[in-house]
Amino acid sequence: MNTQPLSRPSDRPPLPRGPLSAALLRLLSSPEPPPGPDGLCATARDAVEAAEEVLADEDLQLSLFLLYQLHYGPEDYVAGEWEWDPGLLRTRLLLERAHESALRARAPPPGDAPADGEGLADLLFAMTADAARPALATWFARHADPGQLGEFLVHRSLYTLREADPHSWAIPRLRGRAKAALVEIQADEYGGGRPERVHAEIFARTMRGFGLDSRPEAYLDLIPATTLLPMNTMSLFGLHRRHRGAIVGHLAAFEMTSSIPNRLYSRAFGRWGWGAEVREYFDEHVEADAGHEQIAARDLAGGLADAEPALVPEIVFGAAACLYADEQAGAHMLAAWKAGACSLRSVGP
Repeated sequence: MNTQPLSRPSDRPPLPRGPLSAALLRLLSSPEPPPGPDGLCATARDAVEAAEEVLADEDLQLSLFLLYQLHYGPEDYVAGEWEWDPGLLRTRLLLERAHESALRARAPPPGDAPADGEGLADLLFAMTADAARPALATWFARHADPGQLGEFLVHRSLYTLREADPHSWAIPRLRGRAKAALVEIQADEYGGGRPERVHAEIFARTMRGFGLDSRPEAYLDLIPATTLLPMNTMSLFGLHRRHRGAIVGHLAAFEMTSSIPNRLYSRAFGRWGWGAEVREYFDEHVEADAGHEQIAARDLAGGLADAEPALVPEIVFGAAACLYADEQAGAHMLAAWKAGACSLRSVGP
């Protein structure tokens, strides 16, 4: 990629990627939407049945992402109050069931569930040992060119400009030690009361320092299903009380695989002369997440396991799903770059 990618105005709907996202976008953006979105369920059912791979299907993953975005704060193109529309919720549930089923098939637990929080923490450290040194970050530090640096920031922007928000849905669903641990982690993510230290804001400065648009979803049209997958998985777990074990396991794995990769990402930008205005976000996470991994494994996940032992299998599933989704996103970027190709979607003429 020799030029900076083009961002999308917030008042223009994203480009559809199939019949379901086309129908959904028409509904969301019409000043006078057609009566009732119930027909979306049939379109969604057809799209699920037609998909060769639900977790990699551009139409399904974009549609699920757009439905979740109604809960985070819709963009300017959304007309009307759709967040709790029953028809859209039924459509979302249909997509969620397909997404969850596919995740469970591809991210099975590694053996028997531990008996207590201490055993669970040990298992989480074993599960994340290899993922903490991912092939993507290692290659990126040594070989990434300036165009690939920009592509990487575009991919990361989907989650990182809303960093911590998906996991914060779990706060009112936990109690005791696990709740205190989650709040401790999230307080750091949100800057400890200092707006300029909010991690999403630090990453926004990284985007601007690199010459990119720092608005959330500005590059949504360019972001492939493999990058939508991790964000959709977080939202699925965070928005459902029954998935409180999975969102805890997800965050534990997320924090436990962050510190070393971020050191390597910072090195990649430094290799091309970028300074603190771009590298600050990655440098911040080298130290912060090294501490967070212990809290996440032992107090958050371990605390929930001790308080609700029946949730241990779900905590493990959440961790496995995190590792799988992140691996898919990273593998897509790495394969494209090794082949000399762009890892972003092509939306031009």
